[in-house]
Amino acid sequence: MKINPMKKLILSLVTLFLCHSVFAKLWLPSVFSDHMVLQQESDITVWGWTTATDEEITVHSTWNDQKVTVKAYQGKWSVSLKTAKWGGPYELTISGHEEIVLKDILIGEVWVCSGQSNMEWTPEMGLLNAQQEIDNADHPNIRFFTIPKHIATTPQDDTPGEWAVCSSKTMKNFSSVAYFFGRKLNTDLSIPIGLINTSWGGTPVETWLEKELLEEDTELKKAAEKLEPVAWWPTEPGLTYNSMIHPILNFNIAGCIWYQGESNRQNVPSYYRSFPLLIDSWRKVWGKELPFYFVQIAPYNYGAPEAVDAAFVRDAQLHTLKTVANTGMAVTNDIGNLENIHPINKQEVGRRLALWALAKTYDKKETVYSGPIYKSMELQKNKINVHFDHANGGLEKKGRLLTEFTIAGEDRVFYPAKAVIKGDMVTVSAKKVKEPVAVRFAFSNAALPNLFNAEGLPASAFRTDDWPVKDD
Repeated sequence: MKINPMKKLILSLVTLFLCHSVFAKLWLPSVFSDHMVLQQESDITVWGWTTATDEEITVHSTWNDQKVTVKAYQGKWSVSLKTAKWGGPYELTISGHEEIVLKDILIGEVWVCSGQSNMEWTPEMGLLNAQQEIDNADHPNIRFFTIPKHIATTPQDDTPGEWAVCSSKTMKNFSSVAYFFGRKLNTDLSIPIGLINTSWGGTPVETWLEKELLEEDTELKKAAEKLEPVAWWPTEPGLTYNSMIHPILNFNIAGCIWYQGESNRQNVPSYYRSFPLLIDSWRKVWGKELPFYFVQIAPYNYGAPEAVDAAFVRDAQLHTLKTVANTGMAVTNDIGNLENIHPINKQEVGRRLALWALAKTYDKKETVYSGPIYKSMELQKNKINVHFDHANGGLEKKGRLLTEFTIAGEDRVFYPAKAVIKGDMVTVSAKKVKEPVAVRFAFSNAALPNLFNAEGLPASAFRTDDWPVKDD
């Protein structure tokens, strides 16, 4: 039977339309899914892609019954929504040629948790009282999003992952430090907490920086070239930034926590610049002055307990605390393990990070958030008096003698010193140093100091000198 040409054309158009409807796709980045947490009382971006031509996308939120419509451009679309004060659960509907409904959404505080293995470490990998903590991890108002370990040579727009409700089943495979940080915030603030874990054991700071930032800086570029290739994790600049940070830059967050530094012992002089650069660059790409709270790496012998490469990493971290605004540092020199680079008391690490957030981000003024931090020194004949911030209630030692202080004269040779607490200062001296000029505290890879403030928080390692860091 001969088909009329007009009917044939109409049939072809109908077939084309049906095929387009069947195969066209509307989708979101993985960070938008059921069970997610959105940053409260803020402007958030909802974005995605479509294969339909010139499609109008409507986004509807139930927390304020707001509808926003936008036309996709070259397959991409995004809208801006305002979020309410914390609460939920809510729904978010995205409508075009098809409809996506995201359910069980909470509004609260969202934190990115990043770094190397001590941030990555899960309860199943090793945790103090692990089974008890796992059994008690029923916190439906805490939500997890884990970005799996992967690399990319160019910035990516999406990443694998999905949100999960905190439970015994999900917590045991999530970052312990991030979980205990989030649990403390959830308990003290009584609001939902979203935690995005994007970490990879062994990674130096350079992999978490945009490659272009290092290429533009001759000193940092040379330092990055000193990093030795490793089979199990990336060391080249930008590889984890591209794959594990860039995909979530449009997702509004409250701040970041960070546990990293061990892998930068290979090029420690540059860490004084590369670590602050990371903080500054992340703030620029997120478009806000993010609070950034980090962990001062714990003592470990690294096969050379008297070496000082890790001590200089700690010093670079202290330098960052003092020079970069809106940062905080959790000191861990009392809860390390010289034989285990992954100490298992992650509860206290997360709690100490949360203390900074509670005090500085959430304005809990009664919170004591830091142990003693070196402030200044003064010479007194053959002694040096060392003064501290965060020691208003006085200083304390755990043990008979105060340990891990050394003192040096103009020859820059450090000798073990006698250290005595006097209120909120420490007086340091040594018989071999008649005319002292500098003091160092806890300044070796495996130092286990015992100086605390009255609230039981440990003093940070420090040095009073500014002598050049040896680049071995």
